[in-house]
Amino acid sequence: MKFKMLSLAVAVLASTTVNAHEHKNEGVYLGVFGDYYKAKWEEIRDAAGVNVDDSTSWGAELGYRFSDYWSARLEYADMDFDLSGSQTGSLSGHRVGVDGLYHFNGGPFYALFGLKSIDAYTSNTFANVGAGYRHHLTDNLFVNAETALYQGIDRGYTDVGAKLGINYAFGASTSSKPVKAAPAPAPIAKPASKPAVVAVPQDADKDGIVDNEDKCANTPMVDAVDAMGCTLYRDEEVTVSLLVRFPNNNSAVSQQYLNDIEAVVNFLNEYPDTKVRLEGHTSSVGKAEYNKWLSQKRADAVAKQLIAEGIAASRVSAIGYGEERLKNTANTEAAHAQNRRVEAKIISVKRVKVKR
Repeated sequence: MKFKMLSLAVAVLASTTVNAHEHKNEGVYLGVFGDYYKAKWEEIRDAAGVNVDDSTSWGAELGYRFSDYWSARLEYADMDFDLSGSQTGSLSGHRVGVDGLYHFNGGPFYALFGLKSIDAYTSNTFANVGAGYRHHLTDNLFVNAETALYQGIDRGYTDVGAKLGINYAFGASTSSKPVKAAPAPAPIAKPASKPAVVAVPQDADKDGIVDNEDKCANTPMVDAVDAMGCTLYRDEEVTVSLLVRFPNNNSAVSQQYLNDIEAVVNFLNEYPDTKVRLEGHTSSVGKAEYNKWLSQKRADAVAKQLIAEGIAASRVSAIGYGEERLKNTANTEAAHAQNRRVEAKIISVKRVKVKR
């Protein structure tokens, strides 16, 4: 009965979707996946109070992309549940089902809905909804990741699941839609001559810019391009922060901060046009003049660490503020410890490709 219901769902989905869209990228795809399923089946009646918990599994799916927006698939998963309650151990099971997928704007994000039958101790039917993301490695090979909520129909179980898969599409193409050729001027008629053959503009790298206007040949298909066919870039802000704390009346850099300092060194090496300003601070304990000197000594100690790691001295500056900029004004040991510090925040800008 459940198999008939799943088959009927596939037929309805297929007939509805085919009529809704015509699509040049249609094709069958076949995939395998790894699966994590969080079950909350407590007090299974047919198994004397056994609880069915998590499952890890593998599976396979067969799908068909009807259009930019719609696809459907059949799924099988071989499941391995953990047991608790009156019995522990593991329990083999399997899941079969059908899903419909709606691809938002024809892009990589999609919503899914479907029916599943899971056999483990008993057979249960679930309705499921979820969301996922698909990333193409080539025109035909893509990976997908998704998560879904499962609601029991036979029993009131509410489960969640997630899976990661890889798929191969037979004959499908995910490249950009071909550019319509501009109408060519009508050839001048000549007596007793054959009709002129009009050459169709070519777009070898499928970026939407015809070859005779494309200034950047072989642009990667995942890159957005400008009117000249060249990859578009945008500026993105990147930052790294440093916080080094010190014991009372001490300016030695503790070993525990060397990894944090190394992260700043790596950032400065990656962005050679950036500079770092190290700001030293103390607590309010003691004389202000002495605290000013101590805070400068702390900032200089961190600066020496950066220079020793190969950062040019011209890129490093250090200033001591003493007790002028307290983080915590309370007169407690915890507040004083919080104020004894050297801080830095480095900001740079990198160019990143704009994806299609």
